[in-house]
Amino acid sequence: MIDQRRLPAVLEVVSLRDHASVAAAIRDMVVRGAPAIGAAAAFGLALAARESLAASPEVLYADLESAAAVLKASRPTAVNLSWAVDRVLRRAASDRGRLASSAGAVGLIREAVLDEAQAIADEDVAANRRLAEFGASLIRDGDTIIHHCNTGALATVDWGTALGVIRMAAQQGKKIHVLVGETRPRLQGSRLSAWELEQYGVPYDIIADSAAGRFLQSGEVNLVLFGADRVAANGDVVNKVGTYMLALAARDNHVPAYAAVPTSTIDHSASSGASVTIEERPAAEVLDLRVGGERIAPATATARNPGFDVTPARLVTSIITELGIILPPYATNLRRLRRDAAIRPLLQT
Repeated sequence: MIDQRRLPAVLEVVSLRDHASVAAAIRDMVVRGAPAIGAAAAFGLALAARESLAASPEVLYADLESAAAVLKASRPTAVNLSWAVDRVLRRAASDRGRLASSAGAVGLIREAVLDEAQAIADEDVAANRRLAEFGASLIRDGDTIIHHCNTGALATVDWGTALGVIRMAAQQGKKIHVLVGETRPRLQGSRLSAWELEQYGVPYDIIADSAAGRFLQSGEVNLVLFGADRVAANGDVVNKVGTYMLALAARDNHVPAYAAVPTSTIDHSASSGASVTIEERPAAEVLDLRVGGERIAPATATARNPGFDVTPARLVTSIITELGIILPPYATNLRRLRRDAAIRPLLQT
């Protein structure tokens, strides 16, 4: 995988050969973005299956459960991580029962785990392209868009969610301009989204996160786009910290704010954003900011560093998914989506 910590200065691909290394890569943000984390964790379980010395399906499954716990603990907020790990475990459990008396059952289960991980990756690419097509219908020729964090191919298996929508609109020939929020403290916007937009040939300007309100107030911005690491059953969006303030400013200035997420990011077990564990990241990410080689903060300073915030559903204009554009009321329509993934009455027209 690409080591996202080194971009944009260095494009480095790293190889991970065991599940503990995958968990560390997720925790240390070598890989980040909810869909990418989910796929990485799924392949982490496939590595765990190959690491295991089990001679029976029961022992192999126990080893997979242990590896799953390590992977799930690497970052708690992104629902795709637990979703992908649980999906691979269910496949292993099903094959454990079905193949228990078969010759070579352990090897067959190892292959099944890898197949399931690959299916998760392939489905993510297809889902993101469909999502991008729906989302691009909301963008008009000449629009200016504020984008927060990084939601492109780097954050997914390929293509991207909110940045994938922008990429699709540009490929459709729409002349658009993107205002890229820096996304402090790790600067995923100015480091990663700007780098991706350059690959796509989409014009952009980097703005300080705190400048977004000014551009919204001036009337320059037509829409706001962001992704999510989790969407609660009531439509609350848990995303990179700063999204809440951006959505508030968008609402105050009558600018639509869209969340672009694959349905795997919707957590129907979370009644609202208040029930989601918000990751508190190391204070050093905030304190170790340097200008001219000198640290800005006093040596004795302390910091708080939540990785995410919760944007209430009332501030989200609609939720773009691979099944269509979901409209409020989200508590009702997301419940309907869960009941029948093939529904179409939820689509925005």
